[in-house]
Amino acid sequence: MNDPSPLIAVVGATGHQGSAVVTALLERGAKVRALVRDPSGSRAASLADRGVELVPGDLTDPDSLDAFLKGADAAYAMATMAGPGGTEQETANGVALADAARRTGLPHLLYSSVGGAERQSGVPHFESKRRVEEHIEALGLHATFLRPVFFTDNFQGFGVSTEDGEVVVRMPLPDNIPLQMVAVHDVGRAAAAILAGGTDVEGGAVEIAGDELTGSQIAAAFGEAAGLPARYEALPLEVVESQGDLAAMFRWFGQTSAYRGDFEATRALLGDAPLDLPGWIRASGWTAG
Repeated sequence: MNDPSPLIAVVGATGHQGSAVVTALLERGAKVRALVRDPSGSRAASLADRGVELVPGDLTDPDSLDAFLKGADAAYAMATMAGPGGTEQETANGVALADAARRTGLPHLLYSSVGGAERQSGVPHFESKRRVEEHIEALGLHATFLRPVFFTDNFQGFGVSTEDGEVVVRMPLPDNIPLQMVAVHDVGRAAAAILAGGTDVEGGAVEIAGDELTGSQIAAAFGEAAGLPARYEALPLEVVESQGDLAAMFRWFGQTSAYRGDFEATRALLGDAPLDLPGWIRASGWTAG
């Protein structure tokens, strides 16, 4: 972009991933606009204190979407299956955002999807994102798809415990199959780099990753950080079978090379090495509980 301070509209700015994008954009000197349901909320107020322009509204309101995108140089968008509408509402929200981008003539839409979205994974919350991608493609928008792999940040509340002085990592994934992962912090940095313009991936898609480890290697990283012995327990898939989406995701993970993160492209976007799992553990302040 020729403007040294482009205006970037960010969906989900009060959430974990969106806030990482906002931080990275502000560090680059961009002007940021955020779509927020409640401008008086504490998270929205925190954004305003950092100089972020707030636009009240949500993804179900076309008028607020148009106001949010009008005049922006680019937008970062994501949708989530969290909420009563699940994956169907996620797709509807993404479609609504894309339609608004077309109505307002948005110059560039960066849509945060998921690694493997285009590979018929059968995972419901992957397929919902792919339907949004397909709609964006059908509209002929100038768009880029950012496809992160498994978030290392998921380990904050999933799979890691400390039992009798030992770190234990449990997942329904065979130990001989490595899992690719990326820190949300680096997703924000990659998004900001793309939105700033001039990258090779703009107008296409990139699957980003920062590390690739087996279950035992993941456990060892947490054990080393805690100064404790560690072990990995591969759970049978049946333990999550009742959680359809989660079961489908780990079933897909169990297929060798499920994720295909482009480590070289990730480094190029970040300008340095992404956070590996040990780096994320240090940066996140994780402690054995």
